[in-house]
Amino acid sequence: MRLVVKVGGGSEIDLGVVSDDVAHLAGEGHELVLMHGGAAEMNKVSEEMGHPPQFIASPSGHISRRTDRRTLEIFEMVYCGKVNKGIVEHLQRRGVNAVGLSGLDGRLLEGQRKNAVRMVEEGRVRVLRDDYSGKIERVNVGLLGLLLRAGYLPVLSPPALSTEGEAINVDADRAAAAVAAAWGAETLILLSNVPGLLERFPDEESVIRSIGREQLDAAIDLAQGRMKKKVLAAKEALGAGVSRVILGDARRAEPIRAALSGAGTVIT
Repeated sequence: MRLVVKVGGGSEIDLGVVSDDVAHLAGEGHELVLMHGGAAEMNKVSEEMGHPPQFIASPSGHISRRTDRRTLEIFEMVYCGKVNKGIVEHLQRRGVNAVGLSGLDGRLLEGQRKNAVRMVEEGRVRVLRDDYSGKIERVNVGLLGLLLRAGYLPVLSPPALSTEGEAINVDADRAAAAVAAAWGAETLILLSNVPGLLERFPDEESVIRSIGREQLDAAIDLAQGRMKKKVLAAKEALGAGVSRVILGDARRAEPIRAALSGAGTVIT
């Protein structure tokens, strides 16, 4: 199976447990690319460095990190450094020859930096012009293929590279969707600190077990907080040819295998 897994970086998530599951699947011969977040560690380090995190809400209700230049520098330290290399180290201990890359390396993830970002503050729409964020428009599939054919397992992280050569913060869920589509993956798994899309947030017993593609717009309206971006990523992946997207729980044992067995929200 050709599989892309994205795991969030929430404080409740043990990336070692997820890495163990990656190692198991790689040992079974699955072709696999891992994308990761690092929000909890990023928030902690930002506070320690005297540049506390800020989050903005778009007019459509999507929440994202406010990314000025200093935030971007800290982002690179945490995501490309500590979190990425920690996962690579864990996989290497499990016998998986992992290679950690950011979207900057080899122009792996490339897109346009936004000229302006619209945000809602105290009920009014404001425009930010010093934000370093954007959306993935191109994936260097040749580089991924080169690594995979040589027996390496890619461990990927934002940021991406703008068309002008600047680092830009991109949403990791949507980046994983772009990677899955460009690489021709059969399945995209988005793991987070909830068991799937919840019908009655935050009631974890209200997981919606399956969604058809035609129901995704309604699902985006239903989703709360960061889950909105995950459902949007699922919509983009399915629209670009990925057969199945699973919203799974990274907190449980064997989270990837559980998702493949039907745990979570399966979107087809």
